[in-house]
Amino acid sequence: MLTSFLNFLNLILEKRSLIISMARREITTQYVGSLLGFVWTFIHPMVMVCVFWFVFSVGFKSKPMGDVPFVVWLTAGMAPWFMFADVVLGSVGMIVANGHLIKKTLFPSQILPVIKLISGSVTHAIFLTVLLVLILFQQMPISFFYLQVFYYYICLIVLILGVSWAVSALNVFIRDIGQVVGVVVQVGFWATPIFWDINMMPPKVQFFLKLNPMYYIVQGYRDTFISFKPFWLNLDLTLYFWVCTIAIFLAGASIFRKLKVQFADTL
Repeated sequence: MLTSFLNFLNLILEKRSLIISMARREITTQYVGSLLGFVWTFIHPMVMVCVFWFVFSVGFKSKPMGDVPFVVWLTAGMAPWFMFADVVLGSVGMIVANGHLIKKTLFPSQILPVIKLISGSVTHAIFLTVLLVLILFQQMPISFFYLQVFYYYICLIVLILGVSWAVSALNVFIRDIGQVVGVVVQVGFWATPIFWDINMMPPKVQFFLKLNPMYYIVQGYRDTFISFKPFWLNLDLTLYFWVCTIAIFLAGASIFRKLKVQFADTL
């Protein structure tokens, strides 16, 4: 069983050239025929940030979080969530959409969510660029703690892969999975403290909200770009996150590995 699982993961490394090629193709095909092309990758996150900033800062007159401008605090929280939602929602239908490859060839279907992950990482990098521009514009301090974002990015991709493998495989057999995932992501968006401060909640409620693995990552991005706090300060939450996320990763990979043998017959 362990050997089969390791072969499942090793095939991703062996097919890295194919993954990069297909990810590049997916990114370029998103903007085929558009006049601005790849520039839309910059426009989308900027428009999203501007809309939410206008609604919450101008409309609801949200105050700065401490000494941090609300737009910076908001963007730091939105960056990891936007990637999580984009990749997970996009991965749900990846197997079904590429059924022609799976039915006719010995195609390594486990790489499809990885391809979506890579294309989503490009948008994520642009989102972070927007965040850095906002930080510079607001004349906020720069720190070597910015390098900590690579740690939280690894946290994010491990969590995303586990979830994406599970939902993409299950969607082949239960097509309602896409609708369920959409609802869960929408609820999770508001349940995660992206637009609001978790400290406004009672301690008992905070405890349950922190069980959401995305809380750890969202707060981690803010600690990296705003508070300059090392991730090892909150050891209990870090240990909980990794136990939970590794369990999700292993479960997602196991579900995919067991169901993939039936993909060709079902599609």
